[in-house]
Amino acid sequence: MVPFSFAGHDLCALPQAALYWPARRALIVADLHFEKASWYAQSGQMLPPYDSLATLDALEALVAQTGARELWCLGDSFHDSQGCARLPEAARSRLRALTDAVDWVWVTGNHDAALAEQAAIDHCGGRVTIEAEVDGLMLRHEAEPDEARPELSGHFHPKLRVRLRGRQVARRCFVATPTKLILPAFGALTGGLDAHHPEIIRAVGPGAQALVALEDRLLRFPVAA
Repeated sequence: MVPFSFAGHDLCALPQAALYWPARRALIVADLHFEKASWYAQSGQMLPPYDSLATLDALEALVAQTGARELWCLGDSFHDSQGCARLPEAARSRLRALTDAVDWVWVTGNHDAALAEQAAIDHCGGRVTIEAEVDGLMLRHEAEPDEARPELSGHFHPKLRVRLRGRQVARRCFVATPTKLILPAFGALTGGLDAHHPEIIRAVGPGAQALVALEDRLLRFPVAA
């Protein structure tokens, strides 16, 4: 867990592709994509059906490690708006235990936007919102280029690709400017978009850095347009 400053707030980048906000004891993650494998299975593309359980393993470990009292999911928590209904019972009970243990907020994304229209449906606990302003920080799924307020978001699944000792290495990363911070995808079955991709540059503007969190330090790399 590596502390750094963003828009006047002390945050911590975790190597597990999550963000911790000590002042609020809040854990922030993006792009869980629960039940992605079962979504593909509906069209005949069979993937190992353990992605939701693996993602829950990682979430449970981080909640225990940080002692978080809040958990914010920045959209695409389910791979589609019916993903919650497809959760196996073992995953459903574990997710319910987590949402009962902390103040849990589902911020909707492009994959699970219908969650906001299903207020009467129980999504294994938690509250659903389209976006939220928390202590001066905007929390939403996709960065808005014209947003003047400091903003935390997900959506792009950023990864930094570098050549190290003659081979290509890819690591999940945060992408940061003074007012925008894009989180990497947390889900076990998620790909990644190169941090230098034009769509990421368009979302955050010039002067961005890719932040790679290790256990004991935060590596910073300039992101070129």
